[in-house]
Amino acid sequence: DKMGMDGDVERVILDEEQIKEKVKGAAKWLDNRLKGADDAVAVCILRGAAFFFCDLVRAMKTPLTVEFVRASSYGNGSKSTGKPTLSGDNFPVEGRDVVLVEDIVDSGRTLSLLREIFLGRGAKSVTTVALFDKPSRRVEKVCADYACAEIDDLFIVGYGLDYAQRYRTLPYVGVLKKSVYGG
Repeated sequence: DKMGMDGDVERVILDEEQIKEKVKGAAKWLDNRLKGADDAVAVCILRGAAFFFCDLVRAMKTPLTVEFVRASSYGNGSKSTGKPTLSGDNFPVEGRDVVLVEDIVDSGRTLSLLREIFLGRGAKSVTTVALFDKPSRRVEKVCADYACAEIDDLFIVGYGLDYAQRYRTLPYVGVLKKSVYGG
């Protein structure tokens, strides 16, 4: 049950109201950035960004289509396996403004790879928006064009973010207790 999940959270970083404000801010920033765009596509990087993505595109005024890419660089735990594997990224982007929506920019590998792929396929522009930026973990020289919040190297869950596929449905973002993931 959710109560049990709440007990695994050390502290809340963003509550529901703060999330709503962050989403509104990101939507407004994107609408300004994409002013005049007539063929924009928003790309959700699954699964972590799904909740943020849905709220974000609904809060935007810019007309756009939506696509979903699955990117995985994690086995079934908390350690990244390195190079991300992608699926579902074969939609047309030539001449289009692409908006990549990430949950967390961590190592930067996924973002870097997707930027490269879409620009290589002739995207007019690639803009990245992330719920969180975690610069302490960066491997690639890349950053989101817009990040709603910056965090230290903490293990966070909720609002789409998971640990071993759990905690995604929490309505807030919180720090997972180390005792849960053995950090």
